[in-house]
Amino acid sequence: MTTASPTDFPLRGAHITLEALLKASGLMAGGGAKTLITTGEVRVNGEPERRRGRKLRAGDLVEVHGQPGGVRVRGAEDGAGQDPLHDGPA
Repeated sequence: MTTASPTDFPLRGAHITLEALLKASGLMAGGGAKTLITTGEVRVNGEPERRRGRKLRAGDLVEVHGQPGGVRVRGAEDGAGQDPLHDGPA
């Protein structure tokens, strides 16, 4: 059995919530994300996570039961996802 590699998801700021990541990455749409999280079918860094508002940061790996690969959160240190309106100097 082969395991799929995680898909990269570039952050636009310092973090993204778990529910927002599931929707934005296409892993789950609409109310399905809430259901998967509250039933414990979502793992963050290998541990079950039931908080929709869990803040994900660069390096976190999100996996959904029954879906190969998951999503790896990628930070802005490599230039991906920089938002000049929010990430620039004050």
